[in-house]
Amino acid sequence: MFSAKEQKQKYELSKSILKTESISPLDIESLRDLLKFHEWKYYVQNDPVLSDFEYDHLYKKLEQIEQDNPNLITPDSPTQRVASDLNEDFAPVAHTVPMLSLGNSYNAEDLYDFDKQIKKLTNLDPDLEIEYCIEPKFDGGSIALVYENDFLVRGATRGNGTMGEEMTPNAKAMPSIPLKAEFSKLGIVKAELRGEALIRKDNFEKINKERAKNGENLFANPRNAATGGLRMKDPNETRKRGLEAFIFQLGYAVDANGVDMLPTLKTHDKGIETMGELGFKIPISQRTVVKSIKGAIDFCAEWEAKRDDYEYEIDGMVVKVNSLELQERTGFTAHHPRWAIAYKFKAKQATTKMINIEYQVGKVGSITPVAKLDPVHIAGVTVSSVSLHNEEFITSKDLRIGDTVVVERAGDVIPYIVKSLADLRDGSEKPVQFPEFCPINHTENKVALLKEESEAAWRCPNCVCGAQDLQKIIFHVSKVAMDIDGFGKSYVEHFHEEGWLQDISDVYNLEYEKIAVLEGFGERSATKLEAAIEKAKKNPIHKLLHSLSIHHLGKKASKLIAQEINHVLDLRTWTEEDFTNIKDIGPVVAKNVIEYFAIPSNIEMLEKMESYGVNMSQTEADRPVEVADDAPFAGKTILFTGSLQKMGRKEAQELAVKNGAKNISAVSSNLDILVAGEKAGSKLKKATALGTVQIMSEDDFLELIK
Repeated sequence: MFSAKEQKQKYELSKSILKTESISPLDIESLRDLLKFHEWKYYVQNDPVLSDFEYDHLYKKLEQIEQDNPNLITPDSPTQRVASDLNEDFAPVAHTVPMLSLGNSYNAEDLYDFDKQIKKLTNLDPDLEIEYCIEPKFDGGSIALVYENDFLVRGATRGNGTMGEEMTPNAKAMPSIPLKAEFSKLGIVKAELRGEALIRKDNFEKINKERAKNGENLFANPRNAATGGLRMKDPNETRKRGLEAFIFQLGYAVDANGVDMLPTLKTHDKGIETMGELGFKIPISQRTVVKSIKGAIDFCAEWEAKRDDYEYEIDGMVVKVNSLELQERTGFTAHHPRWAIAYKFKAKQATTKMINIEYQVGKVGSITPVAKLDPVHIAGVTVSSVSLHNEEFITSKDLRIGDTVVVERAGDVIPYIVKSLADLRDGSEKPVQFPEFCPINHTENKVALLKEESEAAWRCPNCVCGAQDLQKIIFHVSKVAMDIDGFGKSYVEHFHEEGWLQDISDVYNLEYEKIAVLEGFGERSATKLEAAIEKAKKNPIHKLLHSLSIHHLGKKASKLIAQEINHVLDLRTWTEEDFTNIKDIGPVVAKNVIEYFAIPSNIEMLEKMESYGVNMSQTEADRPVEVADDAPFAGKTILFTGSLQKMGRKEAQELAVKNGAKNISAVSSNLDILVAGEKAGSKLKKATALGTVQIMSEDDFLELIK
């Protein structure tokens, strides 16, 4: 970004200004440029040429001029990185193009298969060597940055890949992200960049030492500290946390006429190099271009061996087809680009002592043993608890309290006990006696555990202590059940401790005035929670059935049953035959649902819920889709691609189902119809090449379903 000569000039000018008492407002632009240069040296190059004190001194000079002359403040001034207002909410925003996940590989064989698949998808000669770009798989928080007319206009988290949370003030607070970048020199008017927000390992240690000194909870790992930093309400706190952003892709770039400018870059590596020239932080020695998959395998192995020496946490490398034209031909699945794959490093292992075993109970009464360990550091995380799953797991591994065990963080995510080291036993270890009675229940009424022949877990069949009720409430409000937005586990536990939640029905009878005065809540939080609960009351009954935590009653079975009843309480009179007459409902589910609806307290709870306004009647969303024999797409498979102009993708898919079609996600010989919207890409090309797929426009599709 700056030549050696330019850097020397800026350094000498900085030293000169530091010696002066005051600086003229006429020189404000030069001062801004100097500060941007020093930000780049410090945060991007990690090679500062001024001390922190000297930088602060220059910064204060600029600050003073702008205070005296507010008309001279510009949006890209270094003083404008951190806004003074707080972000009360993080609004959802749509990414310009989806931020997809990556497929995973774990060994050289997986990468060879990936290479073969690329050649197969693009009809390349199997002996042809493909050029790949390899870069670190950073272990932080993914972000998307949008620039328009050279200025940073939006920063967002990855979210679900399609929608993220806007955090523009926090993005501006990260000095490694330029507030202005000269995309216009490349003919680009609007660009969306993808990157990863990280915290250096040494900086992370300093943060945790400071938190320990202040009596605050320690962060588990740099990734958690980074992702949490992206969502701080105060951008000043984001800046204090020391987040840095590495850019790993230019995902979208158009000129003033909306023409795609990405093809002009030719390769992925050229795109990254260009971002570096514009002042963004990019991987340099950690990134390379190789001429074959063998070169990619060797580079991944090299970095796996030295990952611990790198100053940032990485959990693998990403292998990408370098040619943008070949990327386009390779295409995407609904989940990930076919032209890129993550090479995951082997899980880290460590040995430690298993001090004790504690037990947890789930929503259907399953008892899970949890090993309490001497805390051990594995792949950037301190592990002190590990699930032992069930009694059979303990027995099969001959685990004893006091054992030295090998702990693995599988996939760098889930801690797992690999084995005990029997040779290190000294005789003080104790065999594990799995409890006969529920270990969670501390009332006088003991409850014997039971285990069904088809299951591995012991269960408490009759909760008398309330522990299962709490887990049922947590599940009931969760996203996969009633989906009460903002009603997380911590809220449930808090309200349970307050005595407000005893069973599921209490969720719909909360006193929001009391919630509003709780520490950490307030009237706004209480109002938002009330709105979310009122919305959930209108849910279709298949969601309600699934949310009741009836053993073995999953989403699919709940939908099948909801199609056949007018009211939830109709199930009180259903027999096993009524259930098993439904395709895919077996006797086990039938037995469990019948037992649930035979318990008076459950009926009483459901009746209370209905009195509080919770819907118990079949809705349109519960009823089966009726398709006429002469429906235009009866028996056909269909796929939508490109940008639809008259309806959303989800609406189009629903219309297709109502008219007899089955939606599928990929172009193959199983596809009958492809509906191509604007800017349809590789799927259209592939469908055309197959020659067996009927291709129609959005208007053609709508005409057929009139």
